[in-house]
Amino acid sequence: MPDVTSSSTRNLWLKNLRDIIVLPFSVTCLVPYSIIDPAEDLIPDTISLRISGAVLMLGGSSLFTYTVLLFNRIGKGTLAPWSEKVKLVIAGPYRYCRNPMITGVALVLAGEALFFHSSSILIWLFIFIAVNTVYFLLMEEPALLKKFGSEYDVYRAQVPRWLPRLKPYVKERDVR
Repeated sequence: MPDVTSSSTRNLWLKNLRDIIVLPFSVTCLVPYSIIDPAEDLIPDTISLRISGAVLMLGGSSLFTYTVLLFNRIGKGTLAPWSEKVKLVIAGPYRYCRNPMITGVALVLAGEALFFHSSSILIWLFIFIAVNTVYFLLMEEPALLKKFGSEYDVYRAQVPRWLPRLKPYVKERDVR
């Protein structure tokens, strides 16, 4: 008899890989590669900025990877907006801000701008944040409210969208 659990887990990982290639890989690799201009000199090319950029890229990649693993394990879905999530993910970095995955990608872009001393990538970072802000306000947050109801509403009221809070969010019933 085939192992359905292992098959569905493998399928979820393949969907995760597909969605990573379609979304964050495009945002952090394909677009920056296509817009970078080696002749730019608006951001100085210093060793300290390159090291800072590398640290930001590593930190952003780590945050992104951790959040993808949480979506897979807890939410039973992928990072893509078209992927149905079974459960609202309020663990790990999601206890500090509502969109740490996007924050991770933004950190990678900021790191790339510094590392490659590219004002084009810096402009792309601001476009990325603006597009995601509009998308979250108009599409994702209303959809999460509809799907998860008061659980999401309470979470949304207490946890900031982008910048992390200092203390982790704890659900009411977890406190008792």
